[in-house]
Amino acid sequence: MKPHTAPLIEENRSHPHLAGLLGAYHLANQAEKGTPVATVAELPAVYRGEAEDPVAAFAADTVLLATPPGGEHPVGCVVLKAPRAGRAPEVKRLWVEPGERRKGFARALVAEALRRAAALGASSVRLTVWDRRREPLALYRSLGFATAPSWDPRPGLLCLEKPLAADRVERLTPDAVRAHAADGLAALLVDAVDGGASVGFLTPLEAAEAASWWLRVAGEAEEGVRDVWAALDADGRPVGAVTLVRTGAANGGHRGEIARLLVHRSARGRGLGRRLLAAAEAHAAATGLTLLVLDTQTGSPAERLYRGAGWTAAGTIPDYAADPAGALRATTLHYKRLG
Repeated sequence: MKPHTAPLIEENRSHPHLAGLLGAYHLANQAEKGTPVATVAELPAVYRGEAEDPVAAFAADTVLLATPPGGEHPVGCVVLKAPRAGRAPEVKRLWVEPGERRKGFARALVAEALRRAAALGASSVRLTVWDRRREPLALYRSLGFATAPSWDPRPGLLCLEKPLAADRVERLTPDAVRAHAADGLAALLVDAVDGGASVGFLTPLEAAEAASWWLRVAGEAEEGVRDVWAALDADGRPVGAVTLVRTGAANGGHRGEIARLLVHRSARGRGLGRRLLAAAEAHAAATGLTLLVLDTQTGSPAERLYRGAGWTAAGTIPDYAADPAGALRATTLHYKRLG
């Protein structure tokens, strides 16, 4: 059996293949409704506008594309509509080319949309689906969506909603970093190293050494050199963390570095990494930074997260750093412009 390789999920509302995917979605939808048309030009104006100019139609929304491993172009898309007037964000326009179905692309697209919604701090995500569409409905149910009070009265249209994890992301004061250093934060760092993450330490990492590192971080936070965010579970325990380091160079006051993005293995799959990264990026922009940089082990899950969040690879350095077991690994440098 071949090992499973996940599709590439990227955000790009200006991708040249997106218009074709949206056009195919709307043409199929019109046929299902019993009002078929032959071309995109014959679609109702609102749908035609989406297919002809998705950049304008979804300017405030998140558009995700799925490309098969080694593929040249995307075969599926989904839109996460931004929350409006206090409403939860909504999953719309889920489409996978007929010949590429039952390969996990739809699930990967919706799962990423859920992670993006969590990163925005949404408490739930909603969607609508026709009750006759059994496969999409089964997919949504399997991802935790449940029937909700209707907000669209059209006959046969089901309204579904999924609550998101209760974890909260907070910026920690220096005293809060010290308070968590010996337990939650130390355990978080030890878990990352035990799991093979290349974060500057070799295995075995003792809890005391990990706690000592966090105490130094607290001092840097007090000096204004480093900001710290933690993802806290319902009991207030850190299950994720990230730091933003500010350069001390006179000519580098416009940039910062993302360092030590960590999510405990028991808390992965809930969008915490993306939420932590988004919190750090938003704070960096709000405090005048216009450029962020980071480095990460080439080919790691973290690199895929950064690429999905809009970071650009600047280059790869071979044998840059040892992984926790001591083997030298390549590192890829990334950057992201803010504003």
